Amino acid sequence: MERDRWRVDVPYFYTLFMSRNDKLLKVVDDLGKYLVHEREEGRTAIEADRNMVLRFGKAPPPYAAGPAPKQAPAAQAPLIAAGKKPEALYSISPETTGKAAGADLPEDRPDAPGAERLAIVARAAGACKKCELHRTRKNVVPGQGNPTPEIMFVGEAPGADEDEQGLAFVGKAGQLLTKMIEAMGLSREEVFIGNVLKCRPPDNDRPTPEQMAACLPYLRRQIAILKPRIIVTLGGTALRGLLGIETGITKVRGKWLLFEGIPLMPTFHPSYLLRNPVAKKEVWIDLQEALKKIGRKAPPREKKDIRE
Repeated sequence: MERDRWRVDVPYFYTLFMSRNDKLLKVVDDLGKYLVHEREEGRTAIEADRNMVLRFGKAPPPYAAGPAPKQAPAAQAPLIAAGKKPEALYSISPETTGKAAGADLPEDRPDAPGAERLAIVARAAGACKKCELHRTRKNVVPGQGNPTPEIMFVGEAPGADEDEQGLAFVGKAGQLLTKMIEAMGLSREEVFIGNVLKCRPPDNDRPTPEQMAACLPYLRRQIAILKPRIIVTLGGTALRGLLGIETGITKVRGKWLLFEGIPLMPTFHPSYLLRNPVAKKEVWIDLQEALKKIGRKAPPREKKDIRE
C-alpha cells in the first residue's frame, strides 16, 4: 500500500463501523467513495475531524520524509459581527465565497450576447467533474430564464424532476415557485431561476460545503452575466452557499443583504412552504419587499394564491 499519509480519527470510524447503524454506515461508505475520488484527482493529504469536516489539498511526494503539512481551511471572514444584527451585513468579498475552490471556467466573453455567455457556462457545468455528483447525475441543471432579469431566484440544488429534465424548479416546489412569481405579476420567462448546485445530490441530500465550493464559480459567473437588480435566495442552504452565512434562515429572512453590491432578499424555500403553508404569509411579505426594491407593485389578487 502506498504511503499516502491518510490522517483520520481511527477510533471514531471504528465506532461508526461497530455501531451497526445503517445511516452511519452509509456516511462511512460515502466518505470512502469520496476519498477514493480525491485520491484519483491527486489530492492525497486529507484530514477528517469528529464533525466530518474534510480539508484537502495537494500532498507532498508519497515517500517524502517528515509529516505531511496540514492544509488550512479556506479563509472565511466573519460575516455577522458579534453583537450586530444581520442588517449590518453589507458586502461579501469574493475571497469569502469560495471562488478559488471552484471549477475551471473558460474565459468570459463580455462582448458576446448574454444568452451566449450563459450557454458557455452551462456547457462548462455539463463537463464538470470537480465533485462526486457528476457520477450520479442524469442531467446538469444550469438554470434558465431571462438573460437580463430584474430578479434572480437561487435555490439549493436540483431534485429528481430537475435531474430528469435538466431544468430548475419543475417539481412540486417549482410549481409553487411559479405561483409565487405569478403573484408578483411576473412570469418565469421574465426572471432567472437557478441553484447553488448544478447537479442533484443522491437522495436529495443536503449539499456539502465541498460540493457548494466546487459549484459556486458557475453561479458567480451567471450572476456576473445576468446582472440582476436583486437576488432572492430560497432557503437556508442557498443563503449559506452564496454568502457563507451559517445563521438560520428564520433569523435573517426578510432582511436585505448584499452579494457583491446586489441587494439580496433571503426567504423560505418553496418545499418548506409545502410542509408549512402558514409560512406563505411571511414569504409574501418578502416578495413584496423585493418588488418594492425594483419599483414594482403586485397586481390585485384574482384568485387564491401564495398570499394566503
